[in-house]
Amino acid sequence: MRKQAAPSPPPTEAALHEAALAHLSRYAASRAGLTRVLDRRCERWTRQVATEEAAAARPALRQVVRDVVARLVAAGAVNDAAFAASRVNSLARTGRSRRAIAAHLAARGVAGDDARAALLDDPDAELAAALALARRRRLGPFRAPDAAADPKRELGVLARAGFSQDIAARALDTDADTAEALVTRLRRG
Repeated sequence: MRKQAAPSPPPTEAALHEAALAHLSRYAASRAGLTRVLDRRCERWTRQVATEEAAAARPALRQVVRDVVARLVAAGAVNDAAFAASRVNSLARTGRSRRAIAAHLAARGVAGDDARAALLDDPDAELAAALALARRRRLGPFRAPDAAADPKRELGVLARAGFSQDIAARALDTDADTAEALVTRLRRG
C-alpha cells in the first residue's frame, strides 16, 4: 500500500514572486497575462489539495497575486506599453494586419490606451505587412511566374487576415521590386 503524501502548503508571496520572475525570464508578459499565470498556479494548488482550507484561502491568494504583480509593475519588470510595442513590431513583420494585432493585444490583456499607442497608424506599414503576408503565401507580386492569377482568392486571403480591400488591392498590384523593398524595410524596422 502506498503512503499518501502530505498536502503541500499554500503558495507564499515569496514563492509567487519567484514564479513570476521565472516566467518573465522566459516570456514577455503583460500585467493581465502574468496575473493569469499566477492565478492558474494558485488554482492548481487548490485543486491538488481540495480541502475546505484551500477553498477558504482562494480569495487571499488572489490578492497576493495582485500584490506581486503590482510590485513587479512598479519595479518596471512588467510594462504593458513596452510589451505592446514589441508585439506590434513582431506581428507586423510576420504579415499581421492592424486589426489582427489589435485583437492579439486585447487577448493578451493589454489596455486599449497602450494598444492604440503601440499600433502603427502608417498606411505604408499596413501595406508592407500585407506584402509580408503575400510574400509568405506567394500572392500578387510574389506569385510564381508560371502560376495562374486568381485575384478573388488572393483578395480573400488578405481580407481574412484583416486587411482592408484597398490595402489588399494595392498589395496585389504592387510591382515585385517595390514590394520586396517595402518588406525588407519592414523587417529592418
